[in-house]
Amino acid sequence: MFKSAGTCPVEASRLRFVYGRIGCSFGSGCRSLSFSGCLTRRLGFRTSVRRGECRLRSVGVASRASAAVVERFRRRISSMAADNPFKAILTSLPRPGGGEFGKFYSLPGLNDPRIGRLPYSIRILLESALRNCDNFQVSANDVEKILDWENTSPKQVEIPFKPARVLLQDFTGVPAVVDLACMRDAMQSLGGDPEKINPLVPVDLVIDHSVQVDMARSENALQANMELEFYRNEERFAFLKWGSTAFQNMLVVPPGSGIVHQVNLEYLGRVVFNTDGLLYPDSVVGTDSHTTMIDGLGVAGWGVGGIEAEAVMLGQPMSMVLPGVVGFKLAGRLREGVTATDLVLTVTQMLRKHGVVGKFVEFYGEGMKELSLADRATIANMSPEYGATMGFFPVDHVTIQYLKLTGRSDETVEMIETYLRANKLFVDYSESQDERVYSSYIELDLTDVEPCISGPKRPHDRVPLKEMKADWHACLNNKVGFKGFAVPKESQNKVVKFSFHGQPAELKHGSIVIAAITSCTNTSNPSVMLGAGLVAKKACELGLEVKPWIKTSLAPGSGVVTKYLLQSGLQKYLNQQGFHIVGYGCTTCIGNSGDLDETVAGAISENDIVAAAVLSGNRNFEGRVHPLTRANYLASPPLVVVYALAGTVDIDLATEPIGKGKDGKAVYFMDIWPSNEEISAVVGSSVAPEMFRATYRAITEGNLTWNQLSVPQSTLYAWDPQSTYIHEPPYFKGMGMAPSGPRQVRDAYCLLLLGDSVTTDHISPAGSIHVDSPAARYLVDHGVDRRDFNSYGSRRGNDEVMARGTFANIRLVNKMLEGEVGPRTVHVPSGDKLSVYDTATRYKADNQDTIVIAGAEYGSGSSRDWAAKGPMLLGVKAVIAKSFERIHRSNLVGMGIVPLCFMPGEDADTLGLTGRERFTVDLPNRVAEIRPGQHVTVTTNTGKSFSCTARFDTEVELAYFDHGGILPYVIRSLIKSGR
Repeated sequence: MFKSAGTCPVEASRLRFVYGRIGCSFGSGCRSLSFSGCLTRRLGFRTSVRRGECRLRSVGVASRASAAVVERFRRRISSMAADNPFKAILTSLPRPGGGEFGKFYSLPGLNDPRIGRLPYSIRILLESALRNCDNFQVSANDVEKILDWENTSPKQVEIPFKPARVLLQDFTGVPAVVDLACMRDAMQSLGGDPEKINPLVPVDLVIDHSVQVDMARSENALQANMELEFYRNEERFAFLKWGSTAFQNMLVVPPGSGIVHQVNLEYLGRVVFNTDGLLYPDSVVGTDSHTTMIDGLGVAGWGVGGIEAEAVMLGQPMSMVLPGVVGFKLAGRLREGVTATDLVLTVTQMLRKHGVVGKFVEFYGEGMKELSLADRATIANMSPEYGATMGFFPVDHVTIQYLKLTGRSDETVEMIETYLRANKLFVDYSESQDERVYSSYIELDLTDVEPCISGPKRPHDRVPLKEMKADWHACLNNKVGFKGFAVPKESQNKVVKFSFHGQPAELKHGSIVIAAITSCTNTSNPSVMLGAGLVAKKACELGLEVKPWIKTSLAPGSGVVTKYLLQSGLQKYLNQQGFHIVGYGCTTCIGNSGDLDETVAGAISENDIVAAAVLSGNRNFEGRVHPLTRANYLASPPLVVVYALAGTVDIDLATEPIGKGKDGKAVYFMDIWPSNEEISAVVGSSVAPEMFRATYRAITEGNLTWNQLSVPQSTLYAWDPQSTYIHEPPYFKGMGMAPSGPRQVRDAYCLLLLGDSVTTDHISPAGSIHVDSPAARYLVDHGVDRRDFNSYGSRRGNDEVMARGTFANIRLVNKMLEGEVGPRTVHVPSGDKLSVYDTATRYKADNQDTIVIAGAEYGSGSSRDWAAKGPMLLGVKAVIAKSFERIHRSNLVGMGIVPLCFMPGEDADTLGLTGRERFTVDLPNRVAEIRPGQHVTVTTNTGKSFSCTARFDTEVELAYFDHGGILPYVIRSLIKSGR
């Protein structure tokens, strides 16, 4: 399966340490040695460790190659300093006790009073611009734009940003590595050097999206699910393992290690880099929208599309609009019985209402002192749900305490705090604070937060716990929508009785069939995880039991969670209630909930029951968690256990009993809910730094199955045309050196006419492949048995599957079908109703362009590059929407699709569009004649004409569009640069 384009240098294997992984002078790598240990084993080194000091004993040629790379990067840094117009502010950072930590570009050294008024998040952008200023990729004028943020941010000015690293998970990581491999082929075919396609910044890829909850409620669930994970994904895993050796600076964390964002928070996050004596703030972009979780650690990070992340890997600066920053002031402290999950659902609703799309949110105020780092990370994690680019918490004493708790070395923590204080990036609440300026302000007294959940179909539809029963009945009555199921009055009390493995069972509307403690949003927080254990313990002691037909599961975000649950003695009570550990990965939160028992599934589908799922996740869009759970509620882990015990969401927990105890007496919510004091006590006695150190010392050692994957080293990947997992995509077929120019949209048919809040789950599902779908037909034709279909997410390395899976969500509502729900549309010329894929194939065969028309918040949800790649492969040339989610709009541009916005107050309904028209977009033929935000005219064959805004937001995006997408642009640029 592999081929070589020549000798692949040893240094191309895994020389991450040049970016700060090995040696005390390299900064964050000193805090723990598991990654560097893994690296050195692969390069033939042995390590000896003494108090955070890393010593390398050379074995053979690898050390000579690595020394050459280190020297090259030293020269590069020296060259950067020499060419940088701000080299005069390169300042030494003294080490207490003598010597220096290194040098840094000093913000105070600018002696500019505007810095003190800048939000901390903007200061990080400023430091990056100063450090990377070469008057080529980053200019002195860019630095001035950021310095003058108060005046420039309202003007939507464009700036470049060079993140310190890139974070991937396997669902998005596989297509990213596929693209890199394909780009190497393109480079070679155009006469370039394929080895120029290499990450120039550290790339961490954590395999966490593949495990499914096939088995639950069993001591054997973890092992069984992992075995199935490897059985289904061996080819994908081997491909990723090849990538870790074929590409420089790429680390792959094996399956079974944890959830990417929790691993990032607990281990990968550097906070401050020390690269060969040059200190700078950690910053990261990730191909998962919840990359923002790291913002809780004071690391600037957010989600981007996979194609944009690939450009960053290859040394391209990100072009971004200098964002406004919403100042979110916190006061007071959370009341008794209120969790971080209640807080984040409240914050999400508030910020959705305030309007923060495309902005940073920065938290400050006296209430920060009362908020643990884990609580902050929970809030930061859900930035995509409230629409912000970041939910940022500047580094303070709470951050420093967390770094120590999670096993970072004392020396590393000292370096981090010393640097951040010296560079005005540290908040010390014991000192008077500069008056920072924000674009707008919002405030929350933490004492006002009350227990709540969110649903049944959107994360920001918060429901106070005391109102849940009434809200549920309103949802049953309401017409079909985000808060409605339109269940007829006469059938709302219907009871379906069935036999569950010989036991009598019953379901009603609102009956819970899935209860999952899942997702990095909450499993990274010891308070809510141990709180769930205390609820289970109290329930066991009182004799309550979760009904056996409810699929319960526990999927920790890292091995640390298991350690403290075992240390506390609470895991056994969770097991007794069916919450056995099922895997270390995202599971139910991303739709990998596995099948329901056939008897339960039959009772739901045959009787049209509105069944419910309760999960501690961050997304509950319709069709995401499970096809048969139409109502999905987000809740804290303790509340997940409570609702599992109740067995229904149709309950007033304040007044109605959860069940009857072993003494026959009614048991109420407050009988099993732990106090804040109880939770604090068990956290204090059960969570220790050594748990983190032990977990992450072993994290890249993998497991036997992973380690036995044999992968030859090669520069080019040998594509197997019969593979249904990894397939060479057609993006660069016939590509030449000249840009393709703007793609014209002429007489295009409407492929789909969609409403508001169409998510990337609707556009490119991650879950199961329906047996009657075009993707299923393709797999069957290629000899794949139905039981081996796996999920769409696991097959993102195969463009043939993913094109067929585009718009394949069974809950898709296409207005052209006039009430019919499902992944179908109308082929306008013939009037035939077909699958979206089959319809698009007909249009392409006839050389007819297509467009998609949508409502507000098009592309919300996960940062899924296939939600742009798929439509491009279907032949979609433009998307016209009321508004776009930030990352998805960028992804569309990156794939050469024109994003257009209706003018304010207009949409398909107000304009009387039916989707049966043919559309022409009056876009100039030359990219030089197109401006960011330009108004264009759209005309139809029925005589209608309306204006739209072309959502190319920067000049760089127009350059990508001219080249047919970001990846062709990068390939041509690398060849022309001769780099």
